[in-house]
Amino acid sequence: MDRLQNTIRPYAWGSTTALPELLGTEPTGEPQAELWMGAHPGAPSRLDRGEGPVSLADVIDADPAGELGEATVAAFGPRLPFLLKLLAAGSALSLQVHPNLEQAAAGFAEEEANGVPLDAPHRNYRDTNHKPELICALTPFDGLCGFRPAAETAELLDALGVDELKPYADLLRARPEGDALREVFTAVLTADPEAMATTVERAAAAAARRVAEAPDAPFAAAYDAYVRIARQYPGDPGVIAAMLLNHVRLAPGEALFLGAGVPHAYLDGLGVEIMANSDNVLRCGLTPKHVDVPELLRIVRFEAGDPGVLRPEPDADGAERYATPIDEFQLSRYLSADGGRTALPADRPQILLCVQGRVALHGPDGARIDLAPGESAFASAGENVELAGAGTLFRATVADHPAR
Repeated sequence: MDRLQNTIRPYAWGSTTALPELLGTEPTGEPQAELWMGAHPGAPSRLDRGEGPVSLADVIDADPAGELGEATVAAFGPRLPFLLKLLAAGSALSLQVHPNLEQAAAGFAEEEANGVPLDAPHRNYRDTNHKPELICALTPFDGLCGFRPAAETAELLDALGVDELKPYADLLRARPEGDALREVFTAVLTADPEAMATTVERAAAAAARRVAEAPDAPFAAAYDAYVRIARQYPGDPGVIAAMLLNHVRLAPGEALFLGAGVPHAYLDGLGVEIMANSDNVLRCGLTPKHVDVPELLRIVRFEAGDPGVLRPEPDADGAERYATPIDEFQLSRYLSADGGRTALPADRPQILLCVQGRVALHGPDGARIDLAPGESAFASAGENVELAGAGTLFRATVADHPAR
């Protein structure tokens, strides 16, 4: 077992208070958006095995099979296939979508062949991997996830009484659902910027009136979210694109899984996020960064449906597991109470994160690591670890039987 030293990323959308409150530190006044735990080259965790702090990425590079286990290396290569984060959103993240494995590999190869630098602002694919992700709320958490059924969105738009939105509502009713979603989404992202800025302003004003007049009416929570987004990103076409998506409000302990092609954005709240180890993001709006509309339209899945809020399911080892359909990661939650020890599975690499109370990790030969909220540890494959203390611990690892 190794205690991890982790990096906080200060993205502009981050909360100034959520991570300091969890960590018990003084706010700096600056955004603190994400605390990264893992071996991602952008900000790898560090550990100290007696010779000073070293990167977890370097430790794994030196002995992949010893640190990750042979099964994990066989499935994913000599790297930790997931990245764990604490994510603290004080304002909306960009509206975005991620490619699947085939799309990522093809897109990366094409941009490499065209000589697009990896750090170019207009680069879409920075690696060959997909980026499925799971967000689990630690506080009430607002987000957007997947397309709302077209008929419901038409009703939502009509209720605002904004002339510029009427053609979108009419199209959503007149065309087959997938075609309608594609056509409206495309029209919004390719509209004249000045005209769209006016539409955003009028739609946000109408949404604010609806919330004030009928705070408990249908779509009121979604309207309130659009008003907040429009204040953060005035005139951005992503505000209207967001109106096509399901608005989701997670209670603590609830989660969302975001697969390839699903448009989404996090709006507000603190959560534990886990994802495949990738930087591939195509943005749809709510950002000053590059938006590649043609490539975006090729990746987005124009399918409507329920966002699928996940709740943890009891597991045989005493944990509560969040079920996801991919191999690169598995997230479980342990609600530990004083009075005994719980043995954690030891057949794969794991990152252990405390989010509430105080927990102790016991290893062989009397080894012990005490974790407070926001603190974490890495255990190599094959290391026997027992959990004790009173608190809440998240365990991040790979799937039961990782295989491509």
